[in-house]
Amino acid sequence: MAESLAEAVSRRRTFAIIAHPDAGKTTLTEKLLLFGGAIQLAGEVKAKKDRMQTRSDWMKIERERGISVVTSVMTFEYNDNVFNILDTPGHEDFADDTYRTLTAVDAAVMVIDAAKGIEPRTLKLFEVCRMRDIPIITFINKMDRESRDPFEILDEVEEKLALDTAPITWPIGRSKTFCGSYNIAANTVRGSDTEIEGTPVNGPQSVAGRLPENERQVFVEETELAIEACRPFDRQAFLEGHMTPVFFGSALRNYGVRDLINALGDFAPPPRDQVADTRTVHATDDKMTAFVFKIQANMDPNHRDRIAFARICSGKLERGMKARLARTGKQLGLTAPQFFFASQRQLADTAYAGDVVGIPNHGTLRIGDTLTEGESLVFQGVPNFSPEILRRVRLEDAMKAKKLKEALQQMAEEGVVQLFSPEDGSPAIVGVVGALQLDVLKERLMAEYGLPVSFEMSRFSVCRWISAEQPADLEKFLTVKRGDIARDLDGDPVFLAQDGFSLRYESERHPAIKMVAIKEYHAAKAA
Repeated sequence: MAESLAEAVSRRRTFAIIAHPDAGKTTLTEKLLLFGGAIQLAGEVKAKKDRMQTRSDWMKIERERGISVVTSVMTFEYNDNVFNILDTPGHEDFADDTYRTLTAVDAAVMVIDAAKGIEPRTLKLFEVCRMRDIPIITFINKMDRESRDPFEILDEVEEKLALDTAPITWPIGRSKTFCGSYNIAANTVRGSDTEIEGTPVNGPQSVAGRLPENERQVFVEETELAIEACRPFDRQAFLEGHMTPVFFGSALRNYGVRDLINALGDFAPPPRDQVADTRTVHATDDKMTAFVFKIQANMDPNHRDRIAFARICSGKLERGMKARLARTGKQLGLTAPQFFFASQRQLADTAYAGDVVGIPNHGTLRIGDTLTEGESLVFQGVPNFSPEILRRVRLEDAMKAKKLKEALQQMAEEGVVQLFSPEDGSPAIVGVVGALQLDVLKERLMAEYGLPVSFEMSRFSVCRWISAEQPADLEKFLTVKRGDIARDLDGDPVFLAQDGFSLRYESERHPAIKMVAIKEYHAAKAA
């Protein structure tokens, strides 16, 4: 029997994995894929070349440095659910990519290193999730190494994140003696994740025998305390963002991941409603709507391709259908939408709300764009953040200036950097959140466009988007400050300041001018 739209939507689970660098996020992603049957072999972070294709980090710079710098999207089925995992960059220099990704998910898995607890980056990412009311499942990783006391980690989560914790599993042993997890709620025990079903047991006492004799009593006491003192899991509180279910494990050694993937199926919400400018869009609405949260160019270096990653918000996307691009009002044929597994892909004949598809295009689609089956609406809230580093790009071969201009335009549309074109005709300025983005830009310009570049200091260090209630006030400011004005990719005016002091000074001198550090994608852009 054909599956109804409501049934298809209810099976979707779309989530991001967030963590501080080195917490084991990429390894966990691979193990989720392994247990989901999507891959036969999980590659380690420093995997051998021939195993590289199984990994979610597929760009050369990521493989060399062992870090994730772009969001990877992976789709697979497990236990009758369809999972869309968005693996985000952990490094803070790529924060804007991560923020945009979090607009496209319904839940998040927060990975915490058992030895380090909550780290600064985890805290920042958590705050973004809270802003968007994204429910969070916590995975305490690396229990097979020296780790902190589990209660101490739970207390830290409660204190620093103001989140109630509900441990679902409890670690059996620590460090060298760590050998699995006891499921408090189900009263089952699972050693390695190769065990599909947990073994029913008769309380912590019957589990303790798996440990060396000198650790048994401590385990029993700890577990009994966890059962008595910790809150029971409340799914409603979790969905509202007040509580996080907690799992302990070691992704590298295949402990605890199966419990986590089962919890995502059982607890995580199906696709949520999305707010647009004219109405709230429900996932089960008949008509297809989607928004673009990421652009990736040159995923296949042999074909200068450009993929727009779109989150389907309602209805059903079918290959061959036409969609209306809200920004221009024009129709776009969806001839080859794709599902992804890291750098590998397959054609998507149908995709439902919650799914993430890649749409090949030649520069038609931008980050923040809305696609619909004809309705005139724009999804809100894919933000642009004011960059923290501004640099001029220096080209060694002046004859390639036109090629550089095109390449920078494409990199900016992709969200690798922000591009600002000064009104006075001086060379373009690129803006980034962190210095590592400049390394990525330099490497990609060389590898993909054959353009060797270097970066020069700009006399500006701060930029703000500007607007005014009265067009005449804005025009006057643009004329007076022409040498400090640039246009962004959309042609919107930006004021460039030498430092924070001059920014405040000009802001006070021109009270009619509104200066903002975050630019939301607005309905005003739509035709």
